[in-house]
Amino acid sequence: MEALIYSTIFVVLAEMGDKTQLLGMAFATRYKARVVLAGVFVATLLNHLLAVAVGDYLTNYIPLRQLQLIAALSFIVFGLWTLRGDTLEGEDQKVYFNPFWTVTIAFFIAEMGDKTQLAAVALAAKYDSLLEVWIGTTIGMMISNIIGITIGVVLGKKIPERVVKIASASVFILFGYVGIWQNSSNDLRSWLIGISTVAILSYILFLRYNSNRGKGNFAK
Repeated sequence: MEALIYSTIFVVLAEMGDKTQLLGMAFATRYKARVVLAGVFVATLLNHLLAVAVGDYLTNYIPLRQLQLIAALSFIVFGLWTLRGDTLEGEDQKVYFNPFWTVTIAFFIAEMGDKTQLAAVALAAKYDSLLEVWIGTTIGMMISNIIGITIGVVLGKKIPERVVKIASASVFILFGYVGIWQNSSNDLRSWLIGISTVAILSYILFLRYNSNRGKGNFAK
């Protein structure tokens, strides 16, 4: 149950302002909401099954403690990725077949290599529970897209993007630090926390520098 709950929470946070949530909002302006959600559901089931299968496979070859440490470090990376944010690059303009299959295929392709899919791999490796992580990540994806469609389309409003990014990234980074603390020796723990902190601060300064020059989207 823990794996299911945490997987759901992590994906909801990861999806806030993510490319696939933006894609859902864009499709909802063209197609019925239930068609969009059905496409998202099918695409997520297939995409995240692949992701958690990879994560589960890794547990057969890498010690669980090492995988959990790698997962913790990846959560910090996902946090920084969340701060950067995503934009659509024409994915919502491609038409494959009817509306359902257009949404399904577009979402499946958009999720390949996306941080949500990679998070599903990390979560499956961390909890060694394929089914719970698969269900949790799918539920999280559906919740985030329902939120995006409702707020962005039906209500015509939008939660401030900067607030969403900072809140989501903070949770990712916090869990990353907790994972490092729990799965590393004293000497390695100090080194990893120090390096991670320097990397986080440096990346934030980099984003601020770019946003001040009008090239980034952190300040939005």
